[in-house]
Amino acid sequence: MSHPIRTALVAAALVISGSSVAYAKMDPMVGGAAMYPSKNIVENAVNSQDHTTLVAAVKAAGLVDTLEGAGPFTVFAPTNEAFAKLPAGTVDTLVKPENKAQLTQILTYHVVPGRITAKMIAANAKMHGGTATYTTVQGEPLMFKKSGMGWSVMDGKGDTAMITIADVIQSNGVIHVIDTVLMP
Repeated sequence: MSHPIRTALVAAALVISGSSVAYAKMDPMVGGAAMYPSKNIVENAVNSQDHTTLVAAVKAAGLVDTLEGAGPFTVFAPTNEAFAKLPAGTVDTLVKPENKAQLTQILTYHVVPGRITAKMIAANAKMHGGTATYTTVQGEPLMFKKSGMGWSVMDGKGDTAMITIADVIQSNGVIHVIDTVLMP
């Protein structure tokens, strides 16, 4: 006798696939919203309740059109909690029009050209003594090291963020959610 839940899952797979068994990978959830690989970085990010500050900053910096473009881009996306770790008033100051250049520098420091997956970061680190380095769109490097079960990202000041959700595939790149804002 087969397990009823397994039978139901196989039956659902048969219906979805039109009679052949298929295992569909669920779209990852970020900030309470499914992230669809058919949508671009901005289209997905605006639905994440964990990234409202990042979306507001991207809009203030005038980077929406860029991140909706063909890319591909890899975005290390700080959560609202990551922005909240900054000194009081920092975000409010950065989104002012007179600080657009500084905000753009910080945001583009979170973007690497290309589609860089966690598997690629691991392979790069293995080839380079445990540390992978990628140059950001801003022009300065980010360094990646294995940390426990995940990966840490070190910025130019020596501060680190942890990748909390990796490989959120987008139509124009990939997002890795991080827990700290990185500074060039």
